[in-house]
Amino acid sequence: MSSQPATGDVVGGVPHKDLATAIRVLAMDAVEAAKSGHPGMPMGMADVATVLFTQFLKFDPKRPDWADRDRFVLSAGHGSMLIYALLYLTGYEDIDLEQIKKFRQLGARTAGHPEYGMARGIEMTTGPLGQGIATAVGMALAERHLNARFGDTLVDHHTYVIAGDGCLQEGVSHEAASLAGHLGLDRLIVLWDDNSISIDGPTNLSLSEDVKARFVAYGWDVQAVDGHDPAAVAAAIAQAKTTSTPSLIACRTTIGLGAPTKAGKNSSHGSPLGAAEIAGARAAYGWEHGPFEIPAPILDAWRQYGARGAAAAGAWDQRLAAADNSLGAAFKAAQSGDAPAELDTVIAAFKRATSEARPSVATRQASGNVLDAIFDVVPELISGSADLTGSNNTRTKGVVSLQRDKYEGRYIHYGVREHAMAAAMNGMALHGGLIPLSGTFLCFADYSRPAIRLGALMRQRVVHVMTHDSIGLGEDGPTHQPVEHMAALRAIPNLLVFRPADQVETAECWQLALRSKTRPSVLALTRQNLATLRVEHTDENLAAKGAYVLREAEAKGETVAAKVVLLATGSEVEIAVQARDVLQAEGVPTRVVSMPSWELFVEQGEAYQAQVLGGDDVVRVGVEAMVRMGWDRWIGPKGGFVGMPGFGESGPYKELYQHFGITVDGVVAAAKARL
Repeated sequence: MSSQPATGDVVGGVPHKDLATAIRVLAMDAVEAAKSGHPGMPMGMADVATVLFTQFLKFDPKRPDWADRDRFVLSAGHGSMLIYALLYLTGYEDIDLEQIKKFRQLGARTAGHPEYGMARGIEMTTGPLGQGIATAVGMALAERHLNARFGDTLVDHHTYVIAGDGCLQEGVSHEAASLAGHLGLDRLIVLWDDNSISIDGPTNLSLSEDVKARFVAYGWDVQAVDGHDPAAVAAAIAQAKTTSTPSLIACRTTIGLGAPTKAGKNSSHGSPLGAAEIAGARAAYGWEHGPFEIPAPILDAWRQYGARGAAAAGAWDQRLAAADNSLGAAFKAAQSGDAPAELDTVIAAFKRATSEARPSVATRQASGNVLDAIFDVVPELISGSADLTGSNNTRTKGVVSLQRDKYEGRYIHYGVREHAMAAAMNGMALHGGLIPLSGTFLCFADYSRPAIRLGALMRQRVVHVMTHDSIGLGEDGPTHQPVEHMAALRAIPNLLVFRPADQVETAECWQLALRSKTRPSVLALTRQNLATLRVEHTDENLAAKGAYVLREAEAKGETVAAKVVLLATGSEVEIAVQARDVLQAEGVPTRVVSMPSWELFVEQGEAYQAQVLGGDDVVRVGVEAMVRMGWDRWIGPKGGFVGMPGFGESGPYKELYQHFGITVDGVVAAAKARL
């Protein structure tokens, strides 16, 4: 492997060395100006990135959202200056030289790690290692599914990833790579920055496995090349595009290539190089230009490469215009991301039928019933489960499984891979054209949490169905009883957390989740049956307010001011309603408030909140089979809480509710103690 920059020429007359060096110097200079950042990775992978962007990647900087573009994910997000340099050099308008100079500064698009939505051309937010490659699996899966639906003329592209040693060590990448190999996602090509360096030092401090053999075992095509030989890199990518499997190309590189004393060392990983080291690197590159100075011939060559994609984008436009009317309309509808108007009609009819029939069903089954009603109405829905299909009820009647070479299926068997499942769903949402949903148990939200957090940060519509939501799951015991998980999920900004009380609320929560284009959702659903509480139909989606009065306080058949307000979510709303009946019978005017979504309740404003919660003279009692954390915001200074004091126990669920005092008598006693 060469220890100096490659010198081979590429088409266009400007040597590959100069094109790649432009990336390296921009990375060095930006990190030095910020006094913060990771210069080594961009310097090491500049040759690989140059080959990819000049010879293979299908993109158009003037149309960064073109649906049939190749996707590029910088999984090793700490090397963010690599993508910022590429976006600037190829002509993306959001990243100009001033943005490069403002690297890592407040308000700049060139954030410390690439952030989706900050600049066009950044396909996802990366930084948490492993999430990029796992999310890219979802992008590649979306491409194959949409290709099966719409054909090669409209969907025919690749997903490329640059990943580092850290990405391939994180467990989420193992799960995702296994799934990608199983499904034969041949449009996924991962370029591994195989530099054998981590923050602590050489990777052999903590790693001795044969990574390439591991990926072979996953069913990937694996190649190894000198990452500083542009011809070898190009040949490997060309070969990867011919395989019937996902591809890993191990690109042996030198981190901080060209730095006189820090090349190949962890000292070039996460700190500015310093003036002397940068001067030495410039000398090694033969680069005689000042900081942030890219000579016009080199910048012009890069811009020409960036402009090449316009022809492919234009040809795709013509194919879309010539497509069958129904096919073209369906494609445009899918890309818009808008749930069809018919969804509201179907939900309203479903709610009316439920209020009339008044079934007693678990909300996990209620969710399955809703999906049966809406799945064909929203063809962009693609479902799945982490090996809990029968428990999560996420597979609708008649839906076909998505399998290798049968990508038209709309149900994905993720296996026991919650980490990868959640990340892949983010990738499908980011890709566009799909609304992903999948299921697991609420206690395993911890496994999905890193991807749920990223989905919220990226403002992506992803629906996480989380069943077995409390001690109500019973005998499986405290390992599976998610007493703290609602509080943990509610702490994530921009995440909608729903805990519906019956089948009507479940339908409303699904409607809200599908209409919320810029937020992921979690539906926390019961194992045990619940009575229908919404027995009077309304077309209005009451859950949209986050909390609402389910039962008013009464005296002599008339609505009166409440002395007690019982606030509850999910399965405990039924208990609160029964406790109200007892208090009412004893002459205590009592209101029940159902709170399916705290986040939406917060958004209603203080006036509505005061109207629902009552004044400071009202006794409020929160009822939820979870820990108390977060409830004091709603129950106020006189508030009581009926819930879990800690972890649960193993036993029949009715006995558990009695054991922990989450009962009608417990709620009544908590209210009376504060009157």
